[in-house]
Amino acid sequence: MDTYMNLAAYGDDAQEALAAATREINRLERELSRTIATSDVYKINADGAAAVSDETAALLQSAIACSEKTGGLFDVTIAPLVTLWGITTDSPRVPAQSEIASLLPLVGSEHIHIDGNSVALDSGCGVDLGGIAKGYASDRVAEILKQHGVTGAAVSLGGNVYVCGQKPDGSVWNVAVQDPKDTSAYAMTLALTDTFAVTSGGYQRYFTAPDGTVYQHILDPKTGYPVQSDLLSASVILPRGGDALAGTRADAYSTALYVMGEHGAADFWRAHKDFDMVLVTTDGRVVYTPGLAGAFHEAEGVSYVCEQLAD
Repeated sequence: MDTYMNLAAYGDDAQEALAAATREINRLERELSRTIATSDVYKINADGAAAVSDETAALLQSAIACSEKTGGLFDVTIAPLVTLWGITTDSPRVPAQSEIASLLPLVGSEHIHIDGNSVALDSGCGVDLGGIAKGYASDRVAEILKQHGVTGAAVSLGGNVYVCGQKPDGSVWNVAVQDPKDTSAYAMTLALTDTFAVTSGGYQRYFTAPDGTVYQHILDPKTGYPVQSDLLSASVILPRGGDALAGTRADAYSTALYVMGEHGAADFWRAHKDFDMVLVTTDGRVVYTPGLAGAFHEAEGVSYVCEQLAD
């Protein structure tokens, strides 16, 4: 999953809960990684078809559903373009327009065919679950923490945060949204519990081309190029509630919102209103949805102007 992860839990069975959560994350890495030769995803990409676990098939179905809901702005079939650019590898490069154009027809959830446990891809296609796997892992960790009866926990799987219960002093958790312009600081905080908060942005993974152009790692499935957004980051906040895949959905949505840009993200939220969000814009604003008004706290010493999104 290529990220730092931090897990903390409290309660009588907290140590075993954390051990079980760690085992589960490692298991999912082995099953869902695009680079581990024994994983379901590797086999699908290498052979064009494979028999996979119920879990992998169900996660691919969820990915297809998220792609359809976001108009294809979240799409796991972007794998060939991810490989072409190689932004998170040791040898990134700027491909020719002709190379990008030749791969764009391979992008689209219609290229994935699932029949029970059998998954097949159209010729030349590939899948990359990097934009949804950490969200799914956080869903699984949330369930493990619940099973072990922890009194409180805070889990950070890269930009995917899950908090539940209370801190030892009885207060709720303060979840910070990182300042994309100063990653040692934060743009604002949210007082949350039993909730996922997932942030996407291009400010941590990128490369600089020989001409000085900076290319960040999130690609636009419609253009094949790194996103040129008026957002620095997009965060999706979803309570766990009875939704076993809330973290998965939040992960996919945050990526899509970042690709959409501010106005597209606002329109998407107004059309659905089944999540809350925080947008950090390039012109120095922090925009948040009304459902977060009671949880939102401005950070001291930052220059952002905070504003609530109108219905």
